[in-house]
Amino acid sequence: MARDHAMARDEMDLFEADPWDRPSRSDRRQEERQRRKRRRRRLVVPLVAMLLIAGLGAAALVGGRSLTSRFGSVPDYAGQGTGEALVTVNPGDTASDIAATMVAGGVVKSEKAFAEAAKDDPRSVGIQPGTYKLRKEMSGASALALILDPAARVLNRLTVPEGLSVKDTLALIAAKTEFTPAQLAAAAKDTKSLGLPDYAKGRLEGFLFPETYDLEPDTTAAGLLAAMVGTYKAKVEASGVIERAAEVNLTPYELLIVASLVEKETQRDDERGKVARVIYNRLAQDFYLGVDAAVLYGLGRSKGGLTKSDLEKRTPYNNRLVKGLPPTPIANPGLASFQGAAEPESGPWLYYVLNSDKSGRHVFTESAEEFNVAKAKCQAAGLC
Repeated sequence: MARDHAMARDEMDLFEADPWDRPSRSDRRQEERQRRKRRRRRLVVPLVAMLLIAGLGAAALVGGRSLTSRFGSVPDYAGQGTGEALVTVNPGDTASDIAATMVAGGVVKSEKAFAEAAKDDPRSVGIQPGTYKLRKEMSGASALALILDPAARVLNRLTVPEGLSVKDTLALIAAKTEFTPAQLAAAAKDTKSLGLPDYAKGRLEGFLFPETYDLEPDTTAAGLLAAMVGTYKAKVEASGVIERAAEVNLTPYELLIVASLVEKETQRDDERGKVARVIYNRLAQDFYLGVDAAVLYGLGRSKGGLTKSDLEKRTPYNNRLVKGLPPTPIANPGLASFQGAAEPESGPWLYYVLNSDKSGRHVFTESAEEFNVAKAKCQAAGLC
């Protein structure tokens, strides 16, 4: 049996491999396809892993930034800053709007730096429109503290007193501001753009309300005059005094004319109603008004004495020669003079003259003789 098995092995060893027994072309193609798939798989798997890792890293970065923004430190400068930066707060601006303006101007590093400081300070809701002088690269808290300081606001403060004519008001503005006389004259001439009331009929005299005005750096000459007219409306018309003109048998414009006469004739509030009563009594009795301030206005002047030659010049404002009210106001009156014109005191007075005691008060009388005596005393004291 063992010999048989050995012979069988020897016989098998005598057989050689068949040279024609090899894979077909289709088998070789299929095997090549399998090898390619295996190579691609070996390449794709590491690539997917790398992309997955990169994606997780990006997500972690974004998430980290989000968490830092929400829970971490806010991008902010440190300290009080340096240099100078002008920040303009417009009407209606919120804290966010102001923060955005500050970022654009290089004042704070991020909107949130200012917003975080503002939300903890209730005064931030009261930041007034205007232009403020701040610094570059300030911390949010420092920027808030400075913009809340009134001294940081960039202003040119202009005070216009009562009783100036338009001519004298423009001269004062030119002297106190950087506006040129030519700029102011052009603005005053373009009355349609100034917002005058209808009853003004394009006449500016009397409507440049005397007040203290804060001029922003970008204020124009026309803008200032329009603001003065706007203040007239806010102070005079809003008070209701113009609506009472009919109570003294005047139009609104005529009441303004009387108020301007009152303004020029006395500086005492307790005398304004009396001066107005003298004017109304003289009008009622067909007297010449005899207000020297109006005569001067007609001569193109606001002060100084009147010569005989001056008094003989016939102008529409010479109310020693022309009866009735002058054709326009002769000055820009304050609210107290309007109130005196609308609420004249009761009395028979036809004359008034400065008291010789230098108190600044006037003597009021209905007697020509008493007036002449008081006037002589006034002249002797060098007051008339």
